[in-house]
Amino acid sequence: MRLKDKVAFITGAGQGIGKMTALTFAREGAKVVVADIKQEGVDAAVAEIAANGGGALGVNVNVADAASVEAAVKKALEWGGKIDVLVNNAGITRDSRMVKMSEEQWDAVIAVNLKGVWLCTRAVAQHMVEQGSGSIVNTSSIVGVHGNFGQTNYAATKAGVIGMTKTWVRELGPKGIRVNAVAPGFTQTDMISTVPQKVLDDIAEKTPLRRLARPEDIANAYLFFASDDSSFVSGVVLQVDGGLLF
Repeated sequence: MRLKDKVAFITGAGQGIGKMTALTFAREGAKVVVADIKQEGVDAAVAEIAANGGGALGVNVNVADAASVEAAVKKALEWGGKIDVLVNNAGITRDSRMVKMSEEQWDAVIAVNLKGVWLCTRAVAQHMVEQGSGSIVNTSSIVGVHGNFGQTNYAATKAGVIGMTKTWVRELGPKGIRVNAVAPGFTQTDMISTVPQKVLDDIAEKTPLRRLARPEDIANAYLFFASDDSSFVSGVVLQVDGGLLF
């Protein structure tokens, strides 16, 4: 098992890609901290992991709130004794054309997708520094690389995640900590449920592999970065997009 004896803290793990990642990591031997703002999602994921013989702790957390993040990380450390892997997966969308985007839409996405990644990493990294090892995996997006119509706020956060990833490689690398990012393409989760099917079909048609990503496609990329298979890999932004070119 590729994550045997490791403790992984995964945000946004109560649904979608995050939940699939939690299940994948548990199957690979990790003790998983399922962190999400929605308690029902946390409970369901923990129960599914337990039913499959894995170990999991559920924590309710608002990644945009420093006190909530600190409390969740403290609880995780008390339970697992350490944190070997942090997956900053939590994210939201509030789409609108730039000229029609409200300040609330902008602030909400910045708070979760950008500030939340910083808060979680700040809270966990100090413990990784003390133990002299760790892997941090940040969730960007191909939208953060190429931009996308109607997603000024989302694109800004995901581009920012890439910038933070590159910076933390320099700051944390000498302490034995690897930092990488995954940039998913359009993935079959609830996040794209508001996108018209015709648009999704068009995206799939433009993708050389002729389909959208599945949650397990992204979870497997996270797994690579979390495991010792990538022990000399840091600062990479891996696009998992089926070859889609905008």
